[in-house]
Amino acid sequence: MTGEVAALRERLDAVEAGLTTVAARKRSTDLTAPDPPTGEQWEEGQVWAHLSEFVPYWIGEARLVVGGGSNGEPVPFGRVKSDEGRLAAIAERRNEAVEELAAVVITDIGILRSFLDELGDSPATWSSAGQHSTLGVMDLHKIFEEFLVGHLEQHLRQLEDLAR
Repeated sequence: MTGEVAALRERLDAVEAGLTTVAARKRSTDLTAPDPPTGEQWEEGQVWAHLSEFVPYWIGEARLVVGGGSNGEPVPFGRVKSDEGRLAAIAERRNEAVEELAAVVITDIGILRSFLDELGDSPATWSSAGQHSTLGVMDLHKIFEEFLVGHLEQHLRQLEDLAR
C-alpha cells in the first residue's frame, strides 16, 4: 500500500497508541482548552464520549461523498457542532467508563482502517467532493482531515493536554 492510504494508516497507528496510553492514566477533572471559534470546553468524559460516536457517522458521510451525485456536483453531507444528535450522544455517554469508551474507539479505528483499504489510492476517489453546510466544498482529503483522522488527532491532543 502506498500513498494516501498508507500515510493515513500511519497516523491512525499513532492515534491508537496515544489513545491507549491516555485511557490507562488517572482521570482529569480539568476542562479542555476552549475550542475556537465557539469557546466550547469539555470534561474528559465528554471527549471520550465524542470519540466513541463520530467515526461511524463520518465514515457513512464519506461513503455518500464517494458515491457522488449523478450530475457530478458535490454531494451535501455532514453535520455541524450544534447538531442535536451529536450533543445527545456526548451527553448520554459522558459518564461511562473510559475503558469501555476507549474499546469502542479502538474498534472504530479498525473499521476506519478497513474503510481506507476499501477506498484505495485512486486519485478519482480522493478527488470526490461533498458540500458541507458551513465549510463548503471539501474533497475526500479534507473530509479525512477535518472529520476523521485529523479529528481523532485533535481529540487525542486534548486528552494529552488534560494529562499535564
